[in-house]
Amino acid sequence: MVLINALTVALLSLKALSVVAEDVVDEELESPSTSPNLAVSISASFPSSEIFGIKLINGRPTQSLLSISNNEAAPVKVAFIGGSLWTPLNDPQGTRQVRNLTTTKYNVEIPAGEKESLSYNFATELQPQDMRLSLAAILSDIKGAYYTVQAFNETVSIVEPETSIFDPQILFLYLFLLAAFGGVIYFIYNTWIATLFPQKRRAGKGGERAKRSSGQSKKVDPADQVSVLGADGPAVTSGAKAYDESWIPTHHINKPEARRIKSGQPARTKSRGKAE
Repeated sequence: MVLINALTVALLSLKALSVVAEDVVDEELESPSTSPNLAVSISASFPSSEIFGIKLINGRPTQSLLSISNNEAAPVKVAFIGGSLWTPLNDPQGTRQVRNLTTTKYNVEIPAGEKESLSYNFATELQPQDMRLSLAAILSDIKGAYYTVQAFNETVSIVEPETSIFDPQILFLYLFLLAAFGGVIYFIYNTWIATLFPQKRRAGKGGERAKRSSGQSKKVDPADQVSVLGADGPAVTSGAKAYDESWIPTHHINKPEARRIKSGQPARTKSRGKAE
């Protein structure tokens, strides 16, 4: 029981110390001019900045490169890098802080007389306007004393990202709205409009086929019918020929005439053998 209480007190004390440390860091970043002097120079640059000025695009991370030169006789350590957004100096209501930016912990040691470049990224979500961007770094010396050094303090522009009709998010939004609109129209049509127009009853498939067959069948004139004598017996065809006569032998087309034989006279037969 005593051990649990001791652990609880230790955790609470660590939490209180972390809160106090965060408050101290915020105060140092907000007012870097009150920090003691340190022979360290810091310059900030923005790789993605334009010629006409630095623009912070809402919703997209902004990258800044801090070049730190240690002119001290002893090494220094970069503890934190952070920043804040302020109203412009020419604001009629006066200069005031609008928002704090992300504070990043580094703990990077820079030897005496050396330079180091560190990347600091942050993002904004504000109304498009001109604001003053302030970036600062908190350094510590070998004695453990902390110093705040200004890195950047200039006016920047906060803008919205450019939109394009080929943006996947915009295309998906258009397709979703179009599908929703089509579904609403289809529901309205089936619910109210379709009931105003009575639908005709369609006959069954058998009845349709019977009507079509009866309607398409035509009577054949007896004069156009031709009797055909085949192997299976006599057949009747219409006047329109349904076959090609060019390949049929002539003796099949020209029918032999039947000879009339008088009654009482025997029919003569041809003998294929030698004559007697």
